[in-house]
Amino acid sequence: MNLATSLSSPLPDATPASPYSDWHRRVAHAFSRAAPRYGELAQAQQTMGQALWQRLPDTATQILDLGCGPGHWAARLAQRYSAPGLSAQVFGLDLAPGMLARAQAEHGDGIGWLCGDAANLPLADQSLDLVFSNLAIQWCPDLDAVLAELQRVLRPGGRALINTLGPGTLGEVGWAWSRPSALLNFLPASALEQSANRAGFHDRVLEQVEERFHYPDFSAVMASIKGVGAQLSRSASPLTRRDVARAKERFEQIRNSQGLPVSYQRLTLELVKT
Repeated sequence: MNLATSLSSPLPDATPASPYSDWHRRVAHAFSRAAPRYGELAQAQQTMGQALWQRLPDTATQILDLGCGPGHWAARLAQRYSAPGLSAQVFGLDLAPGMLARAQAEHGDGIGWLCGDAANLPLADQSLDLVFSNLAIQWCPDLDAVLAELQRVLRPGGRALINTLGPGTLGEVGWAWSRPSALLNFLPASALEQSANRAGFHDRVLEQVEERFHYPDFSAVMASIKGVGAQLSRSASPLTRRDVARAKERFEQIRNSQGLPVSYQRLTLELVKT
């Protein structure tokens, strides 16, 4: 049985059709644009990913990096589970063709790169031992559909390790811009638990931790956010130079000895299919 339902074109020209076509288009475009500098600018995201790495099972043979971006974690997973005595097949899935092109260029064809939607995975039923997803599902408009897909593709005993973000994330950014409504509507931990329960994941662990990072100046703050596509969450009126100057001034009011703070409410979810 083939793990993927279709691998004939791992980097298709178009994102999958869905009721969320405008959302697909905007997310794919923003993250494709972010791809060339993602690794450089996504240090906070990579740091938070370590919380998932510490929870990895000892063995896994069929693995998906869900929302793989430029392939950092997919490559590490391939190395981790291809050590002596281990042999794994790793797939990296992302909605953004630009991210996948970058991943393939940097990490080669030993990993199966798939362009697809987390709510409609191009994978066979009960085909995976492990799903690893670092800071991707907060972009998905239908969390129930995503977790139902994970329940479908995991084998009994299979595990999903997920980092997402909760309310309060980027609070300093919203305050500085005086436009909190422009940020994503991050779901609370209770919504994650309820969605996991509806999907049939009754064996689960949820951890919430505030992660705070510091940047030397306002430009570095905005680069860290825009570099991972976070500017696209909602349509907003164009920013003027006056808006930027005002936001920079407000952000300076909360500078501390380490720099300008940016907080993330990291939600780590560990799900086991029973």
